[in-house]
Amino acid sequence: MLSSLCLWCYAICMKVLIFGNHPEKITDLLKEIGFTIVEKDPEFVVSFGGDGTLVLSEFVYPGIPKIVLRDSNICKMCKYASGALENREVLMRVRNGSYRIADVWKLEATANGRSLIGLNDITVHNVDPRHGIRYKITVDGSMELHEVIGDGVVAATPFGSTGYYRSITDSYFETGIGLAFNNSTEQADHVVLREDRVIKIDIVRGPANIYADNQDDFIHLATGESVVVKKAISPARIVRVI
Repeated sequence: MLSSLCLWCYAICMKVLIFGNHPEKITDLLKEIGFTIVEKDPEFVVSFGGDGTLVLSEFVYPGIPKIVLRDSNICKMCKYASGALENREVLMRVRNGSYRIADVWKLEATANGRSLIGLNDITVHNVDPRHGIRYKITVDGSMELHEVIGDGVVAATPFGSTGYYRSITDSYFETGIGLAFNNSTEQADHVVLREDRVIKIDIVRGPANIYADNQDDFIHLATGESVVVKKAISPARIVRVI
C-alpha cells in the first residue's frame, strides 16, 4: 500500500489532456486534485462530455487510457467507467490509484487499400437516399447470410449496440458483433455473430459509403467492390474506478 505522500506525488505526475467542447469547466477541478494538464504526450486523456466525445477522443488519441467524465445527459460509458459517481469522486479515486484499465474492443473496416476503425460501429450506407443498394454478406469466407436491398447495414460492437444498431433493431447485445439491416425492402432480421468472425460485404449494386462512428472520413464503394469488417487488433483502453 502506498503512503498518502507517495499517492500525492504520483497524482502530481499524472499528465492528462482534456478532450471536449468545454475544457475550462473541468480544468480547475483537475488542478485542485493534483493532475498535470498537458497538450501533448499525455498519460491519460480526460474525455469530458458524453459518448460522442469519448468515441471522437479515441479516434484522435487511440490506445491512450481514457478517464470518462460526464458533461452530457447521454453518457452510457460514464456508467460503465464509474457508475453513478460524480466527476470529483471519479478523479479522486484515479488519483488514489483506485482504478483499473479495461480493454474495449473496436471494429475495423478494410476496403480499397484503406481502413477505418470504430469503437461504436461500422456503417455501409447508400450514397443516394433515393436509391437503395443491393449487397451480399458472407461470414468467414463460406457462410452466406443475406442478399439484401435497402439503405445499408450497420456492424456494431456491444458498446455501440445501444446507438444506431438499437434504433434499427429496437434491441442491444452484450457480446459479439451485431448486424442490423437498415430499411430493407424485405424482412431481414438482425444477426449477432461471435466477435472473432470476419464479415465480407459485397456491393452488388451501389454506390455506397463506409463510415466509422462519427468520423468525417469515409471510404467509397462502387458496384462490384467489397469491404471486410472484423475485430480490430488494438482496443480502446477505458479507466474504470473501483
